[in-house]
Amino acid sequence: MAVSGGRNRGGRRPTLEEVAARAGVGRGTVSRVINGSPRVSDATRAAVEAAVAELEYVPNTAARALAANRTDAIALVVPEPETRFFAEPYFSDMLKGVGTQLADTELQLLLIFAGSDRERQRLAQYLAAHRVDGVLLVSVHADDPLPDLLAALEIPAVISGPRSATEPLTSVDSDNYGGARSAVEHLLSRGRTRIAHITGRLDVYGAQRRVDGYREALLDAGHEVDEHLIQPGDFTEEGGRRAMTELLLRRPDVDAVFAGSDVMAAGARQVLREEGRRIPDDVALVGYDDSAIARHMDPPLTSVRQPIEEMGRSMIDLLLAEIADRRPAAIRGPERRQAVLATELVTRASS
Repeated sequence: MAVSGGRNRGGRRPTLEEVAARAGVGRGTVSRVINGSPRVSDATRAAVEAAVAELEYVPNTAARALAANRTDAIALVVPEPETRFFAEPYFSDMLKGVGTQLADTELQLLLIFAGSDRERQRLAQYLAAHRVDGVLLVSVHADDPLPDLLAALEIPAVISGPRSATEPLTSVDSDNYGGARSAVEHLLSRGRTRIAHITGRLDVYGAQRRVDGYREALLDAGHEVDEHLIQPGDFTEEGGRRAMTELLLRRPDVDAVFAGSDVMAAGARQVLREEGRRIPDDVALVGYDDSAIARHMDPPLTSVRQPIEEMGRSMIDLLLAEIADRRPAAIRGPERRQAVLATELVTRASS
């Protein structure tokens, strides 16, 4: 492909960017062609090869040698059952954001489920062999051992949502506290006073922060927090159904519900309708995520929008920075970056 010489008329070696510009493609596409990747069309490959020949580009073998210990693969690890991954829009939106940001790189993405003890043990062995350059962890619970394993192995990692306020790993999250506050403040502004909250799994820090936002919005508005109006859920539709059923048994006078996810809100809506409660006339309903479920529900669901795709893109950016900084932890120090993205309340007919 490359011809002898490798320098332009001024004696300067042509760059990968110049090849990309000549071929009319991105820098990552040129890299894939040069490295023999099959993920390139024949027409694109021909255009890149022509640009390489015209510019007499020679790949930087020294840079390749420095990267010899790279696998050019990262893992997206989901410590949840596969059924939940494919049932909840959150995961598909996250995967879309990750994939978009990886499109112009040479990195391959591996999707790994680790919802059982056996899967976690197998994953631990895989990671210990350093078969990936970095790891994205999505949906991490407080007692999950995987983040500590990654730290011990000194594998670059970014998690979607910290496990606690003192999370040592780099993380990307949305403003769960602020999002919950905006949902409750909206319901209060509509004259609702008996506002229930169906929480997510409380071993997830983000769910805990939503409870904090719910509580403090009520207190700041001069309302007491009624513990009978808080019911744990699990981010599933069936969990929303169970929680709503329990709430109606305890507090049949409830006039609003803030669910910790759109999926749980869908389950709550089914129970409310079965019990003859009109939405929003009798009970206003607000969800979280602003997924496709919210837009297609009847009535359309008011929901707190998380920038999930943007979170996925930010996770990739931070992971690439972690991979680039491969100094030992003792030298690098314990400090990690924590990115928190803003949320937005999207008001619809359900409230």
